[in-house]
Amino acid sequence: MPGKIDLKRDERQYYSAPTDRFVEVDVPQMSFFQIDGAGSPESEAYARAVEALYALSYPVKFASKNLLGRDYVVCPLEGLWWSDRLQSFADRDKDEWLWTMMIRQPEWVTAELVDSVREKATAKAAAVADVRLTGFTEGLSVQILHLGSFEDETPTIARLHDEYLPANGLAETGHHHEIYFSDPRTSAPDKLRTLIRQPVTRG
Repeated sequence: MPGKIDLKRDERQYYSAPTDRFVEVDVPQMSFFQIDGAGSPESEAYARAVEALYALSYPVKFASKNLLGRDYVVCPLEGLWWSDRLQSFADRDKDEWLWTMMIRQPEWVTAELVDSVREKATAKAAAVADVRLTGFTEGLSVQILHLGSFEDETPTIARLHDEYLPANGLAETGHHHEIYFSDPRTSAPDKLRTLIRQPVTRG
């Protein structure tokens, strides 16, 4: 059996960035479990959505190992965030936020493999029924690593949109994207590590 695959390690360019400057990266199509929702990340709906992603991701990982002989490390939690009123992020009006939470899957994870474990996983977390397996492409993106509380991201995001993008002839094309390397339930706020990414286009 081949060694365990770790996409975060093997494709480091998509999971790392400096903390003091923005960098550009071309993100290809990737496969994800995704689930949609609205409201605060402190809400019950958000907690159920994240629970569902993990409740499906781990059984699929074990099915891949047992049935296909291909083992891998479950990828970190990621989130796409947007709002009908952009100022709601600066205002931290979380009830207005919309989101898609997601966990990347190896390219060999198929709908058939997922279906083989979905029913059992849904029995443990009902929201598993709402999780979809889909391809997702961002292309050219700008990213930076944020250290510290989620509440302190606003100045970095403002610099990205108000300074870096205009200065480099870039315009946003997709939703604000975050990749979470720390668990806020067990890590102190000042120890949190979050990759902030914005898909863009030139000109």
